[in-house]
Amino acid sequence: MPLISILPVTTRSLKKKFIQFPYDLYKKDPVWVPPLKAERRDVLNEKKNPFFQNASGQLFIALKDGKVAGRISAHINHLHNERYQEKTGHFGFFDCVNDVEVARALFNVAETWIETHGMNKVLGPMSFSTNEEVGILIEGFDTKPFIFMPHNFPYYNHIIESCGYKKAKDLIAWAYDATKPIPEPAQQIADCVKDYPGLVVREIDMKNIEHDIRIIADVFNSAWSKNWGFVPWTEAELKKMAKDLKLILDPRFALIAEVNGQPAAISIALPNLNDIIADLKGNLFPFGIFKLIYRLKTHKIKSCRLCLLGIKKEFRNDVLAGLSVYLYAEMHCRAIPLGFKQNELSWTLEDNVKINTGIQMMGGVAYKKMRVFEKGL
Repeated sequence: MPLISILPVTTRSLKKKFIQFPYDLYKKDPVWVPPLKAERRDVLNEKKNPFFQNASGQLFIALKDGKVAGRISAHINHLHNERYQEKTGHFGFFDCVNDVEVARALFNVAETWIETHGMNKVLGPMSFSTNEEVGILIEGFDTKPFIFMPHNFPYYNHIIESCGYKKAKDLIAWAYDATKPIPEPAQQIADCVKDYPGLVVREIDMKNIEHDIRIIADVFNSAWSKNWGFVPWTEAELKKMAKDLKLILDPRFALIAEVNGQPAAISIALPNLNDIIADLKGNLFPFGIFKLIYRLKTHKIKSCRLCLLGIKKEFRNDVLAGLSVYLYAEMHCRAIPLGFKQNELSWTLEDNVKINTGIQMMGGVAYKKMRVFEKGL
């Protein structure tokens, strides 16, 4: 009988093993893209990640016969519980060998930690919130993940369900081929909106990025406020976001729509860093940093992920109801000159009919599905 033990991550050595595990687990998976370890360390650093200003958590690793066989986080997002008047804990950063007993041991310890902190429900995976990496992949395993999107083995769904979890919500990722023309019905809507009096679409100002990030947050908090799982960004998260986006954001793909000078909508796409980091195996040093800088300067990225597109509630009437279509069309027209051909729009809620219909109208094709699970305690 194999010996399974669970260790709380309390030392630098154990955290290193926690971070390293997926690199070992997926090393033979041809479509997995190893994230940069420096970025992973920052995310898990309670002093650097502003998420922990309003949250608490604990990391765990599983050992099977003395070797790391799995990992999980248990955490409580106090802002989520304040907003929804719940006592919900979350799990995240779940990775595991194909062994239900290892998975069960991980979930048992995570659930115990969550329950001892007064919670009566578990939701996840969220690493760490809906504003970061969410869900496990349940459809679309044959293509590489885009930046900040999950990838895992197909057996994850089975072992999570075997631990007593059921579906809470499915999320959809859409493939978008920018080499195809904009469908005529969508183009007609875009042309109509384009001439709306007082409408101006501008690029984010990288020299004044903190100001524009606040505009983006204002639109985000209005446009997404009724969406499942929504939690608004905090001031500390906005500052961290502005700092991080300076490194990767292309202002030509970060648009703010204004009507008579008032922010009305946003459309933000991130260059797909996964295009140029797969062979770095997560390592920037000693030579990875030079490869990354060279590839960024020579425009080796050939795809992008449209991750935010929304309209403030007060601008969803009359002609401006089609503002999202106009922004889709504007992003499309900017894609080809930049070499962004095969792109992704992600993620959307499975039951957000209006948004999903609009993406289909633009020619988007649902090609991946992620699932978030829940369990009562």
